[in-house]
Amino acid sequence: MIRFSTVARVRPGGVRAVLRNLGWLLASRGLLAVLSLLYLGIATRTLGIHDFGRFALITGAAQGLATLVGFQTWQVVVRYGVDHRAHEDEGALARLYRVCMLLDAASALVGIAIAALVLAAWRDRLGIPPALMRDTLIFTVAQLVTVRSAAIGILRVSDRFGEAAAADSVTPLVRLVGAVGAAVFGPSLHAFLWAWAAAEIATAATYWWLLVRSGDAARIWSAALSWNALLTENPHFPRFLLSTNLVSSLGLATKQVPLLLVGGFTGPAAAGAFRIALQLAQALAKLAQLIARAAFPEVVRAVRQTPPAELGSALGRMFRASGGVGLAILAVVALVGQPVLVLVGGDRAYAAAYPLLLWLATAGCIDLAVVAFEPVLLAANRSATAVASRGVGIAAQIGTTLVLLPRIGAVAASIGVFVSSLVGAVLLGMTVVRYARSGARG
Repeated sequence: MIRFSTVARVRPGGVRAVLRNLGWLLASRGLLAVLSLLYLGIATRTLGIHDFGRFALITGAAQGLATLVGFQTWQVVVRYGVDHRAHEDEGALARLYRVCMLLDAASALVGIAIAALVLAAWRDRLGIPPALMRDTLIFTVAQLVTVRSAAIGILRVSDRFGEAAAADSVTPLVRLVGAVGAAVFGPSLHAFLWAWAAAEIATAATYWWLLVRSGDAARIWSAALSWNALLTENPHFPRFLLSTNLVSSLGLATKQVPLLLVGGFTGPAAAGAFRIALQLAQALAKLAQLIARAAFPEVVRAVRQTPPAELGSALGRMFRASGGVGLAILAVVALVGQPVLVLVGGDRAYAAAYPLLLWLATAGCIDLAVVAFEPVLLAANRSATAVASRGVGIAAQIGTTLVLLPRIGAVAASIGVFVSSLVGAVLLGMTVVRYARSGARG
């Protein structure tokens, strides 16, 4: 249990810092959301529902693999970098940066090897003909080698959220330009895969340029590596690293895995409809992620300084506010969801995805309501409980999906995502309440 000898308050600028960070992230993600609907609309109209479904399966599999093998090093950088910056320990900060960069590189190499095996074994399941194999592999490699988690963490721990937002905006801009170019000059799956690969490369290059310009890149490569020093300077480093990786890997179950299951059971056309519904519903999930990422540096500081009892009261207010926002957004989705599906998809066939959208949007509302719970557990060195909560939710999702999918089709995957969010939220809430009460008694 974390003990507090004195009652400290959250630093005066803490809430303002969260709002400032969130503002930058919302600016970036708001642009991304609008542009994503534009380039997805172009892709659906150009490729048709069947080929768009195949495109969604290929990109979903590549993104899922990148998440599976990648470490959430941005959380590691923020978790420990906040203290190193506060103590002005340049050596420890540089070592942390360099190790996280090396972990990103190692995960990319492992991912490429796994990708080659997966594509060789499950090419037919993913609906990839021999003519698409080369371009699919190139896109997957681009997705893996452009991992930038540590770079994101470096900018966030330095409170350079504006620069990170600008770098993130490169992805939708390049995708939109690439989608227009593909539709005009070469309307094919090959062209869209190349456009998406170019967006990943351009975004990674932008992050590295920002690090070089600020001097962080020089700091990274000048660091003297010492495993013993790293473990001393960053307590519980291996456990926290593995826990964050497990949390992100479990998150696959609410993103790429349902899409792949729908494609495997019901075919690429159903996967295309599911992909459009998922894209719209994930706006809520992305909003939750943005709040969590904006707040995480301040949560780390707050957990260091504030008794759990007071933190619990603050979390209660945040839960009520975020839950109310989620319900309001869900009402909007229910009213305009079906026409938006048809507008983006460009075909009345996409209207059939409306029930999927409602289940997925409800799951997003639940995630938004409990958005602050997981960062608190991670900052309080209770990442194992966060992993366990998510794991139980994922098990419930997989069981629900596998039972219902043969009976009711793609909607089963959406119901499974809802079950995962509900179970995970309940368990996370119970854990946070116990943490706050134990701190109050202590």
